[in-house]
Amino acid sequence: MDEFAGRYDNRVDAKGRVSVPASFRAVLTKDGAEEIFCYPHPERRCLEAGGNRLVRKIHQILEEFPVLSQEREDLATFYFGESETLKIDADGRTILPKRLKEFAGIGDTAVFVGLGDKFQIWEADEYDAFRSEARDRARALRQQLGAGGRSTSGQTEKARE
Repeated sequence: MDEFAGRYDNRVDAKGRVSVPASFRAVLTKDGAEEIFCYPHPERRCLEAGGNRLVRKIHQILEEFPVLSQEREDLATFYFGESETLKIDADGRTILPKRLKEFAGIGDTAVFVGLGDKFQIWEADEYDAFRSEARDRARALRQQLGAGGRSTSGQTEKARE
């Protein structure tokens, strides 16, 4: 598999070291990434991370703006200026920098959550609260979309009009 998937609750030691899930390390390796690109989430109290694929997607977003635009500079400052490159040691661990740990409120447990082309790192209680809200939003969206664009009763919206 070449997608980040699953939830892993891993202990953070006194030195800030945490094991990166083996399946996540495998995805990074397939992506040709030897390190983790990591930055504070722009809207949530968590970290976003990934490898070369994530960095390429950020570059694609930036390319939508003129080179000297304020919008491009703001986004580049956020994604690249606030990022950290996390090395993975021979035991599969990385060190979460103090600044990033404090931003996300991570203490002795880091929750790794796969999101396909990237993953997030959360404090456990913060993630549990977010997950509950996300589940409710996903249920509502699923009901709204229905199966294959159909309403939940099996009729299209146009057929009912």
